[in-house]
Amino acid sequence: MAELKTVACEAIDKITSDLNDISQELWKNPELNFKEHHAHTILTNFMEKQGFHVDRNYKLDTAFRATFGDDRTGPHVAMLCEYDALPEIGHACGHNLIAELGVAAGVGIKAAMETSGKPIGKLTVLGTPAEEGGGGKVILINKHAFDNIDVVMMSHPGPYDIVRSRMIAINRVTVTYKGKASHAAAFPWEGINALDAAVTCYQTVSCMRQQMKPTWRVHGIIRKGGVKPNIIPDEAVLEYNIRAPTKAELHVLQEKVERCFESAAIATGCKVEYKYSEVPYLNFISNEALASSFETNANSLGLDFKTHEPPTGDASLASSDIGNVSYLVPTIHPGFYIGTDDANHTKGFASAAGAPTAQPYTVLQGKAMAMTAIDIFTNKDLLHKIKAEFDNEPQRKN
Repeated sequence: MAELKTVACEAIDKITSDLNDISQELWKNPELNFKEHHAHTILTNFMEKQGFHVDRNYKLDTAFRATFGDDRTGPHVAMLCEYDALPEIGHACGHNLIAELGVAAGVGIKAAMETSGKPIGKLTVLGTPAEEGGGGKVILINKHAFDNIDVVMMSHPGPYDIVRSRMIAINRVTVTYKGKASHAAAFPWEGINALDAAVTCYQTVSCMRQQMKPTWRVHGIIRKGGVKPNIIPDEAVLEYNIRAPTKAELHVLQEKVERCFESAAIATGCKVEYKYSEVPYLNFISNEALASSFETNANSLGLDFKTHEPPTGDASLASSDIGNVSYLVPTIHPGFYIGTDDANHTKGFASAAGAPTAQPYTVLQGKAMAMTAIDIFTNKDLLHKIKAEFDNEPQRKN
C-alpha cells in the first residue's frame, strides 16, 4: 500500500505545471451555472490525454465523466470536480482549485492502479457543474450519475483546514404577492398594495428570528416592489434562503416561515404564492471512517489541521449540493487553507484562489485524496466500516 501511495504522489508531482495551467485557465475565464463550456473542454481534454475514458456532456451539457478500471474487480471510487464561478466576483469560492485537485487525485490514483499489477476496482472523476445555486449534483443524482459508486470524495478551499465539514440544509423560495393597482393619490381605496404585503412579510420573518434556534438561518430580499410611487403595486416578489442543520429541522423552519408568508397576505388582502427550488440542498453527512483515513494520509504529508483550525462555530453554516450526495453515497468533503484569511465569496478570496501560494495546498489535497482512495482499494475492512457507518446513519432515515 505504501508503495502505491508513493507512486500516486510522484505521478501528481510530474504534472504540477499542467495542474497550475488548468487552474489558471479556469480562474481567468470564470463561467456561471451550466455555462462552464470552456472549463468542460479544458478538463476533458486533459483527462483524455492522461488515458482516461471520457464521456463529455455526461447527462448535462457541462458535466463529464472520466473513468479507469472496472468495478467488477473492486470498489468504485469517485472524485468530484466543481468549476462554476460566481457573478461579478469570479472564482471567489475557489472551484478552479477543486477541479485542479480532483483531476490531480485522478491521475495519481490511476498511476497507482496501473502499478498494482492486478485489477483493483474502478475510478471515476466526475465533473459536476452548477454548485453555486444550480444544484448540478442534485440533477445528476436524479439522472442516476451516482448509481453503483461506493465512495465519493472531494475537497473545498477556504480560510481553514477542516477534516469533517459541517454544512447545513438549504431551500430557496420565491414569494409572490398579488394585489390590485390604483392611483396612489386619487383612488388609494381602490387598490390592494402588494408591496405592503411584502414589507409585512419581511418584518414578520424578522420578528420570528427571536424564536429561531441559533443554528437556523432565514435571509432574503425584496426583488420587486413596484414601478412608480403613484401607482399602488399590484405585484411584489421576495426571495428567501431557508437553512437548518438537518433535513428534518428544515421542514420545521419552512412551516414557520410559510405562516409569515400567509399572514402577510391575510393582513393586506393580497393573494400569495410561494414556490420552492426544485433542487434543495440537504445537510452534509461526513463519513467518519472515510474522514479518518483522509486525515491520516494528510497528516503523513505534513498537514497539521490545528494550524489553521476554524474558531468554534465557524465554517459550519454554508450549504452545498454535496449534502445530497452524502445521503446517497458515503462521502467526505474536507476544507483546506490556501494562504488567506479572507472568507469565501469575497473578492479577496477570489484573488487568493488564483495566486501561486494556493498551489502547494491544493496539490497536497490531491495527494491526500489519492492516498485515501488507495486505502479503499486495498483495505476491504475499511470499505466495510465505511459502508456499515453509512447504512446505520440515523439522519438518512429521517
